[in-house]
Amino acid sequence: MESLIAALLLGAGYNSAVATVGATFLGAAGGVVGTFLLLRRRVMLADAASHATLPGLVLAFLAGLSLFGEGRILPLLLLGAALSAALGGLAVHAVAATRRIGEDAAIASVLATFYGAGTLLLSYVQSLPVGGRAGLERFLLGSAAGTLRTEAELVAGLALLFLLLVLLLTKELRLLCFDPGFAEAHGWSTARLDLLLTGLLLAFLVIGLQTVGSVLALALVVLPPAAARLWADRLGRMLPLAAAIGALSGWLGAAFSAALQRLPTGPAIVLVGAVLFFTSLLVAPRRGVVAVAVRRARLRRTLGRGAASGPLS
Repeated sequence: MESLIAALLLGAGYNSAVATVGATFLGAAGGVVGTFLLLRRRVMLADAASHATLPGLVLAFLAGLSLFGEGRILPLLLLGAALSAALGGLAVHAVAATRRIGEDAAIASVLATFYGAGTLLLSYVQSLPVGGRAGLERFLLGSAAGTLRTEAELVAGLALLFLLLVLLLTKELRLLCFDPGFAEAHGWSTARLDLLLTGLLLAFLVIGLQTVGSVLALALVVLPPAAARLWADRLGRMLPLAAAIGALSGWLGAAFSAALQRLPTGPAIVLVGAVLFFTSLLVAPRRGVVAVAVRRARLRRTLGRGAASGPLS
């Protein structure tokens, strides 16, 4: 308990503190960009893109090993993951544009192909007699406790910059989600805005690799906005609420991971986010299960009293 309190208060060491702050900013950024993905109905694209980071990550490790004698170079790994994720996103758009299959089938096909290739490459790397290969597995589920100081600082800084960038683009993304026809009429290309949203998603996934991991990155752009949607009807309320829920998930999850050394960061953050979502699902004042059940019970009682009083004369 003492170690958990220390981690929550950023007193469990410099690396742990920076990683927790980075996870907090990352959670807020995930809630914000996830809000626009949810409203634009592009959430499942995040699943394909997150799994598409794996082959690029492993190829970047092999490139670093060949060129510099060291595979675990975080900027190079993030670059490889970004290129691979971008290729996966473009592949989804290209396959869906043929109109031969639906977008869901295109996403599933790209996801399976890229993740299968990444798993195969990861198995090959693990058989090599080199150091640092075991650290690649941390990018699947995330790890804050084992993050190096320079890596933690890089992730925290990138997460903050990304959050500020998304907030600056709120007006354009609002147009894309709510009135694409108006956007087109005033010179905004919805295709370019969709590519912009996809680019923001890919950037978020790459930044979150170290903290959340490629497998569970999808949850951080789904759970916070889904929970916020249960509480808010307007974007002006939904955005800050989704950011707050995402930040709380990142802060608590990273603190739990730092306090419990064997607990991966990604699952911890996702579990906290899931608890917040299901709590919202139960107790949200308008859309929560309890509120809906109460309204239905009141309606049944009203209809029952009306039937008991007989027909109006």
